[in-house]
Amino acid sequence: MSRIGNKIIAVPSGVKIQIKDGVVDVQGPKGKMNVALPNGISFEQKDGTLVAKRASEEQRALHGLARALVSNAVTGVTTGFKKELDIVGVGYRAEVRGKNVVLALGFSHPIEFPIPEGIQIAVDKQTHLVVSGADKGQVGQVAANLRGIRPPDPYKQKGVRITGERLKKKAGKAGAKTSA
Repeated sequence: MSRIGNKIIAVPSGVKIQIKDGVVDVQGPKGKMNVALPNGISFEQKDGTLVAKRASEEQRALHGLARALVSNAVTGVTTGFKKELDIVGVGYRAEVRGKNVVLALGFSHPIEFPIPEGIQIAVDKQTHLVVSGADKGQVGQVAANLRGIRPPDPYKQKGVRITGERLKKKAGKAGAKTSA
């Protein structure tokens, strides 16, 4: 029995849901999203709630996935999702210019990162980025792409990291300090 798939999705007021064949359209104050459903999974709408149903046991693996995707879409169009990034390093900074984020990360040139459609990026104090949007997957992917430009260095801990990310610091050359 799927535990996640059988959970009921509460639909807040102000959110409109249309269930078509194979697609759930979710529209709310923060935007509109379409979720494609796997074959054999359907949704029923009853007085402000959504319930995921599966046709047979073969769709067991996709039951919870489909429910989670629709639940994330409902949450995204009402409150949205956000990821926060920190930039650590001397001279490392970021700023928003038009539809691009310009990053100075110790390379010989500034990096221009285009902001995708449906994503907002805010910069606080030149070293703190906030990536927000309605699509949870897209917010996480944009944050991962920004982190991938200059991942944290294991020796000096410099680079772009997700806020709260724990890093393992490596010792470096142990023999360099003891040689005479």
